[in-house]
Amino acid sequence: MKVKEVSELTGISIRTLHHYDDIGLLAPDQVTESGYRLYSNENLACLQQILFFRELGFSLKKIKELLESPEFERLEALEMQRDMLLKKKMQLEVMLQTIDRTIQTEKGENKMTNEEKFRGFDFRKNPYEEEAKARWGEKKVNQTNRKFGKEMQDDMNRIYFKLAELRHGKADSDEAQVVIEEWFILLNRMGSYSLAAFKGLGEMYAADERFTQNIDQFGEGLATFMKDAMRIFAERRIAETE
Repeated sequence: MKVKEVSELTGISIRTLHHYDDIGLLAPDQVTESGYRLYSNENLACLQQILFFRELGFSLKKIKELLESPEFERLEALEMQRDMLLKKKMQLEVMLQTIDRTIQTEKGENKMTNEEKFRGFDFRKNPYEEEAKARWGEKKVNQTNRKFGKEMQDDMNRIYFKLAELRHGKADSDEAQVVIEEWFILLNRMGSYSLAAFKGLGEMYAADERFTQNIDQFGEGLATFMKDAMRIFAERRIAETE
């Protein structure tokens, strides 16, 4: 493919593709006598890797170092990128909840503690780069994070399927509440969710079309069922502590 075709396919500007070539990050497999850059399928696969890393906040310098590492393996990279994006997704869910609660606070509908105002923010050095450095930058293969991420996704899917089977019943049934407790425990393995935050997250599942579509892939109406089950679970636990 010519550079213009790659640009149209990916949405990356021609200038950016030229820059990637200039710095040795993505050199086309061929350059014609007329000076046209020709990109192979292998080049496109490499570009996909670059864009995944960019989405995760990696610098071009760091991406180049990783791709040139003797230990770098594309399949392993894809699996790790998937785990990283899952973690990022969970962080964004927390931040969406924080901004929704902040809007409610501004409207006078609820109050937030100072701690709640900053849930989801993380200004540490890019944790994804640190994980990649441990994986390839120091010639050390660390399987722990990848395995953890895969197991976490498997656990999430398992719970989604269990709840999907129950979604036509009552959200306050003992069976539904046992499974929704599993969901509460799982989320707190990935972050820190108070009961109020857990309830708010459930409301977001039904209110935000993006979450609803994602969850309802496991069964139509699942997002609403989870919202009700999470509300009941949280309210019962809160009442027990009062």
